[in-house]
Amino acid sequence: MCFTNPVQQHIPTSGKSNPRLCSQVVDDLDSPVLPGLPDDVAKHCLALVPRSNFPAMGGVCKRWRSFIQSKEFISVRKLAGVLEEWLYVLTLDAEEKESHWEVLDCLGQKHCLLPQMPGPLKAGFGVVVLDGKLLVMAGYSVDDGTGSASADVYQYDSCLNSWSKLANMNVARYEFACAEVKESLRRPRWGCFACGLEGKLYVMGGRSNFTIGNSKFVDVYNTERHTWCEMKNGCVMVTAHAVLGKKLFCMEWKNQRKLAIFNPDDNSWKMVPVPLTGSSSIGFRFGILDGKLLLFSLQEEPGYSTLLYDPNAAPGSEWKTSDIKPSGFCLCSVTIKV
Repeated sequence: MCFTNPVQQHIPTSGKSNPRLCSQVVDDLDSPVLPGLPDDVAKHCLALVPRSNFPAMGGVCKRWRSFIQSKEFISVRKLAGVLEEWLYVLTLDAEEKESHWEVLDCLGQKHCLLPQMPGPLKAGFGVVVLDGKLLVMAGYSVDDGTGSASADVYQYDSCLNSWSKLANMNVARYEFACAEVKESLRRPRWGCFACGLEGKLYVMGGRSNFTIGNSKFVDVYNTERHTWCEMKNGCVMVTAHAVLGKKLFCMEWKNQRKLAIFNPDDNSWKMVPVPLTGSSSIGFRFGILDGKLLLFSLQEEPGYSTLLYDPNAAPGSEWKTSDIKPSGFCLCSVTIKV
């Protein structure tokens, strides 16, 4: 995976602070959200605004911007029942030279392109969603013919439509596994993937010091007991994976016309054939939208349609085609609900 050419980061220069300006900033943050209304009522009013208007709202004042960036904002929108789910897809053009992030809603309508992410061209980076924000971490870049691992971390705020640079990771790395958990973890393995499922962290695939070739063992971390355990029936050489509901969906390199579905309740796997309808090729990337699994083909074909798998549909009706399709080849995707 790679990014297009970097853009220049505009970093404000330091200088003597203006006491009057500092006073205005403090007053702005301490002022009512909406004059004349209790803050809880005002926050509810702001939460009802459609998601596409958030960047404009963030430019009104620092108080609004601070609220829009907070976890509280997502909680208020959830209580109001107005959360909107958007799919963020990193796509590659037909010449395989440039990539960009684009945003699709549940109807497949393209909302916008994300601003270009700062930093150099990279591959092998990690992507995760945390508190409604997209984090792109580490990776491998080449500068003047010399390759090196990166420790950079960039954050995209989906409410304000802007990138910012976070603190670097302690160790520069690429081709690693990452997932959202509330613990500090360390487990020796590379070339693997990780996912959070039912309060546990699952790490599978990749290699370790104790295996020849790709490992079939699954490391499972219990965040309540702070312990690791092991399963012996994992997938190997996984080319795509996604968590939908309470199950993990995988596709293995050796069998890309079947879905492998993992149920953590009994640690069982179920194989589901992928129909030829929509795409007869092999090789897919996954997306999650509106409680359904999207399969984006890695090969452009005449009449190609995105495959859609609905795990809650009646038996025999799980598979359909969908008009939701990125403008280029899908490198990866994440779903952000705000």
